[in-house]
Amino acid sequence: MRGSGSVRRRRADREFEAYVAGAAPRLLRTAALLTAEPPEAAPLAGRLLELSLARTYAAWGRLGGGEDPYEHTRSDLALRFARSAWRRRAPRGGPLSVLEPRARLVLVLRLYEGVAAEQIAALLALPEDLVEAVCAGAVHTLLHPRRAPGARHAGPVAP
Repeated sequence: MRGSGSVRRRRADREFEAYVAGAAPRLLRTAALLTAEPPEAAPLAGRLLELSLARTYAAWGRLGGGEDPYEHTRSDLALRFARSAWRRRAPRGGPLSVLEPRARLVLVLRLYEGVAAEQIAALLALPEDLVEAVCAGAVHTLLHPRRAPGARHAGPVAP
């Protein structure tokens, strides 16, 4: 009997390794966008992803019951970022570094990951209309960086 458990564990390990091989590149890009690190040098994003993948691995046996492992990892990644980012506000130079952490989180989940606003609201315990407003504000900031509140610029803003 003891042998069948180890066979199942090895099969589960192979399945997890295959999942990581397929999902890790996109999840690392998501983490890099969240941490506002350049993708080619993203140590915080890498650490964030490692921790989220470790949690997914710990839950791997339970995920067979229908929960999507990618969704599980992405949710953990988002929550880990949310808990840590509020303490660390300095931008790291990535493409979304002009956004404050909450705006980056909402924008990345909504537009890059395609998560519905109501799912983001539930995940972050925010009202759905606030999620929509934060996303719209983040898009505006990215499209019009010189007109964004608090944005630094070298000269007067054109009308």
